[in-house]
Amino acid sequence: MPLLMLDLDNTLVDRDAAFRGAVSAFLAEYGLPAADLTWVMAVDAGGYAARRDVAAAMTDRYRDAVPAEAVRDLLDQGGADRVVLADRARAALGEARADGWTCVIVTNGRTVQQEAKIRHAGLDGLVQGWVISEAVGCGKPEPGIFRAAAGAVGVPLAGAWVIGDSAHADIAGANALGLRSVWVSHGRTWPRDSHRPTHAAEDVAAAIDHVIGAGRQGPAGPGG
Repeated sequence: MPLLMLDLDNTLVDRDAAFRGAVSAFLAEYGLPAADLTWVMAVDAGGYAARRDVAAAMTDRYRDAVPAEAVRDLLDQGGADRVVLADRARAALGEARADGWTCVIVTNGRTVQQEAKIRHAGLDGLVQGWVISEAVGCGKPEPGIFRAAAGAVGVPLAGAWVIGDSAHADIAGANALGLRSVWVSHGRTWPRDSHRPTHAAEDVAAAIDHVIGAGRQGPAGPGG
């Protein structure tokens, strides 16, 4: 069975929208300026900023208005209870599995938070497995996490595809292993000169559709 490895945050689910909603509720609960939403999202950097750094910045800014444990609770949950799997993505995953693809989520992050997102979005019933960087001790773009994903579902890496929104974590990681990839662009322009994805798609549903089509045409090399 061919292997399809998919990123979670801002690929399968809109992590930033979920976190934005959680931050808006947090600011309203503590009577803080709604305009601070822009500041928090900038500090968070799309989830790539270290949690401790975000916690330190928010605790310092709101030390007279918000208990430190409230900031920790917000960041621990990270909007996990607000993530939504789009209908088109759900349908595309179903089609991939019907075509014989083994689908596994490969995500950086904290185990409790990422698993909460997977279960809340209903992805636990749509993929054959997942690996999370905290649990396996290495993160994208390191080859180890992709190898762990293949091992978790018992499928060889040969012929696998990687789908993700990060040029560094997802696409560079795939290239290092000689795997084909689809970059989820969300309307962005590809930012790198050193390497390129096999294909670019506007969203994850279109990315999965491309992989399914490529699979029906037969095997090809990383650039095919």
